[in-house]
Amino acid sequence: MWFLFALLSALFAALTSILAKVGIEGVNSNLATAIRTVVVVLMAWGMVFLTNTQGGISEISRKSWLFLILSGLATGASWLCYYRAIQIGQVSKVVPIDKLSVVITLVMAAVFLHEKFTPKSVIGCLLIGAGTLVMAL
Repeated sequence: MWFLFALLSALFAALTSILAKVGIEGVNSNLATAIRTVVVVLMAWGMVFLTNTQGGISEISRKSWLFLILSGLATGASWLCYYRAIQIGQVSKVVPIDKLSVVITLVMAAVFLHEKFTPKSVIGCLLIGAGTLVMAL
């Protein structure tokens, strides 16, 4: 089931890029990011209430709060940079560079989470890196 959600995530991420490029025309990239963020917040809280999971908020540990907040800050920084990049650049060049996050994530997962690199993940990282260079140049 995780694979289906991962594929849907990729589909919606692709739609995000195309829709954002059209929507950001003539709009300040920070304002556009704020509007997008409000929609995401409303949608996320809507799902919380729809699934009746709002009661779990009191059970979240301090550590989880800290890392969720830090993750939110990283997401916000990523979105602000991404929207500015697609506003001034071509989506077809920005997206491959943005997807280097896959390689960076695997390296960080190895360093900070002690996840193992496999031969497949090394080959995948090299192919993503090479593909990014080919597409971005």
